[in-house]
Amino acid sequence: MKTSPHSSCPFHAGSQPPAPTNQPAGSWPPGPKAGLTGWGLLGRMSRDLMGTLADWKREFGDLVHVRTWPEHQIIVSDPHLARELLVGQADALQRWERALTVYRRVHGHSVLIAEGQAWREKRQALQPDFTRKSVQAFSPSIVEAARQAFAQWPGRKDAWPIENELTSLTMEVILRMMFSSGVGGEAQQAEEAVHTLMVASTAELWRPASLPDWMPWQRKRRRARLLLNDLIERHLQARLGMPQEDWPDDLLARLLRLHSRQPRDWPLQAVRDECKTAFLAGHETIAASLGWWAWCMASHPDIQEKARADATAAWPGEESGEPDVSALHYVSQTLQETMRLYPAVPLLMSRRALRPVTLGGWTFPARTVFMVPMQLMQHDARWFPEPLAYRPERFDPDEARPPQGAYLPFGGGPRVCLGQHLALAEMTIVAAELLRRYRLSVPDGAAPPRPVFHVSQRPERPLALNIARV
Repeated sequence: MKTSPHSSCPFHAGSQPPAPTNQPAGSWPPGPKAGLTGWGLLGRMSRDLMGTLADWKREFGDLVHVRTWPEHQIIVSDPHLARELLVGQADALQRWERALTVYRRVHGHSVLIAEGQAWREKRQALQPDFTRKSVQAFSPSIVEAARQAFAQWPGRKDAWPIENELTSLTMEVILRMMFSSGVGGEAQQAEEAVHTLMVASTAELWRPASLPDWMPWQRKRRRARLLLNDLIERHLQARLGMPQEDWPDDLLARLLRLHSRQPRDWPLQAVRDECKTAFLAGHETIAASLGWWAWCMASHPDIQEKARADATAAWPGEESGEPDVSALHYVSQTLQETMRLYPAVPLLMSRRALRPVTLGGWTFPARTVFMVPMQLMQHDARWFPEPLAYRPERFDPDEARPPQGAYLPFGGGPRVCLGQHLALAEMTIVAAELLRRYRLSVPDGAAPPRPVFHVSQRPERPLALNIARV
């Protein structure tokens, strides 16, 4: 294995790495042999992306050059370099054009897709509604959805399809936060539509061009897109038909108030696009993280009991009350450790250099593509001792912290996830509600699930666990 350019001790996270050695102009870091075009490397990556990147990291180090004609890609898996790239060099980068083209077909021109000044204006307008304090208004909706869902679970069941059930619950939550009410059977339809669109988009990333939705074999994707559009449009028009003073304080109302104040900057189509992104980006990753968390609880009963005690202590005396989310310290740590070990999104959307970028002693020309696989850093023993062990205590405030950039469950730099506080609040409340009601265990003979990255990183087969009322 080639030596990594940085190997700082994780217990000296604040120290600076040694100065890199400047490399000759026009040279590239080591990487796999590309052959004539390097397209064979793309095939290997499409079959097992994270496994392939991990193999290359072990062989070539923290900066890996992947030549896939006509592109030069650099895989960055050192936290110091990742932070320098995402923060220090942020203004020299834009997201990979192919990914934007694919996701724009679903998300329109939402804040997730926008670039440059358009993105800055959207981000600035939306930011006040997604602060830690602002998202507290959604706690009642999350609590109500969780309680109604768990009330329908059986008192005891072996091999309960918990991953599917948690996915349905998170769809119900996002619908309540968006529209202030559950939508019954529409929740399942929306869930299926979102999954169809995400699967199609992920597969499309590996193709050189996109096929139009009107082609016959795109029928399933087209129906899913129309269903989601229709759901949003019906709620939007119903809301516009109400006096503004009667609007509930949900995400749709917050977006429509932007439209009312700035109709030119926030036309109704912009409201529709942001609603789509809330469904597609906010639902899938939370569902995946909660599924992995359930596995971690079931496979570590001692940690589960400690988290249950934390959840019970944070609740008020009356059953109908809401939890003090800020008091759920250990439950939060179990979720943070889950996202470290099993990140729902194990790598960031690739970036394109708009001009030459210097990183780790190398100078990369304009148009170089950079990939940051957070999972490789989160599984690195230099930053997280015994990296494959599940140890929530890593996130205790008194524990030594890894270097900035080593843990990026919500991305990094200016484009860090806008909804991170809302996602953490939702996961923490759902996890605490579940722990207060159910004990999870692994079915006899069940093997640890194998993570696969498709829409998000999920178990290869849908996760099923034993559940029993506490």
